[in-house]
Amino acid sequence: MYHTPRSLLLRPISASSHLMVTDSTGSFVSRRPIWTRHMAYAQTMAPRTSVDEFKELLNSSNRVLALCGAGLSAASGLPTFRGAGGLWRNHQATSLATPEAFEDEPALVWLFYAWRRHMALRAKPNRAHYALAELAKKSDDFLCLSQNVDGLSPRAGHPESKLRLLHGSLFDNKCFDECGYVDRDNLNDPVCPALAPAAEDYPPDKTLPLLDPNVAVPPIMIEDLPHCPNCKSGLLRPGVVWFGEGLDSLMLMEVDNWIMLGRVDIMLVIGTAAAVYPAAGYIRKAQRKGAIVVVVNPDPDSAEVLSQNDFFFQGDAAEILPRLFEGVIGKMDEHGQIS
Repeated sequence: MYHTPRSLLLRPISASSHLMVTDSTGSFVSRRPIWTRHMAYAQTMAPRTSVDEFKELLNSSNRVLALCGAGLSAASGLPTFRGAGGLWRNHQATSLATPEAFEDEPALVWLFYAWRRHMALRAKPNRAHYALAELAKKSDDFLCLSQNVDGLSPRAGHPESKLRLLHGSLFDNKCFDECGYVDRDNLNDPVCPALAPAAEDYPPDKTLPLLDPNVAVPPIMIEDLPHCPNCKSGLLRPGVVWFGEGLDSLMLMEVDNWIMLGRVDIMLVIGTAAAVYPAAGYIRKAQRKGAIVVVVNPDPDSAEVLSQNDFFFQGDAAEILPRLFEGVIGKMDEHGQIS
C-alpha cells in the first residue's frame, strides 16, 4: 500500500516568531515566504517593477509555471471561510477542515462546505482568471498550480490539461470510506435537500441564519446527507484536501516531471504568500531550473526576498495580469473579453 511521504502532507510551516494566518484553503501560512534565495542580498537589491521589461521576458519565454492562491479570487468578491476572528459560527473554521471533524459531526462539516460552495457559485471569475486562462491557451508549455478550491479558474475556461488543483475542489465529492468513488464537477446547489439552509440568499443588510452562532444549527439526520452510490455504505465528503491528508501523489509526480523536462523561464507567484508545503517547494524547484520569479501581490512584504533579476508587481491580480500578458493574449476589456 502506498503511504504518502510526510513532506507531501498538507501541513503548517513552523514560523517561530513570524505571524501565522490562514489562507482560503484553510492552510496555515506565514506572512513571510519560506522560499528564499540569497536573503541578505535580496533585501538590499530591489526587484524589477517594469511592465515593459516583463512583457519582453514573457515574449521570449518558452516554459512558464504559475502558482496561485487566494489573491487570485479577491476581485471576485469571494469571502474567505475564516470570518471575523477566524470563526465560522462559534467554531474555528480550520477545526472543521479535518477528517476527524467529519467523522464526529458530518452534518456540521457539510453545512460549512455547502455554504462555501454556494458562495463560490455566486461569485464570477475575474479578469485575473481570464488572463491566466488566455495565457494557458496561447502558450504551448504552460502549467498553473492553483491552491484555490473555488472552481473559478475552470469556469474562466482555463484548459484542464494546463491546470492542477493542488487542494482539490469544492465541487468534487468523494467517498469518505475511500472506496474510490468520485463525483466530479457537481454544481448542484444545495448538494442535497437537507443542506438547503446553506444555499439561501439574504439581503446584504441581513445575516444568513446559518452564520449566526445564536441561531441553532438546523437538525440534519445522517441518512439525509449525501451517500456513496458505489459502496452504498459510506458518506460522500467534500473533495478538498483536509489537514493531515496527503495531496494527490500522481498529480504531484506529474508536476515534478513537467519541471524536470527542461529550463523553466518564468515562475509566476500570484496572490499567495507561498508558505504552505508542498506548494511552496515548487518555487525553489523552478528557481533551480533557471526561473525568474515574478510575484503579483498587494502585500509589499512579498518583495523582500526577491533578487534584482526577479519582478514584483504590487496590487490586485485582476488589474495587473491583463496588463502583464497583453503582448501575448491581446487587450482585455473590463469584462474579461479579448478585443
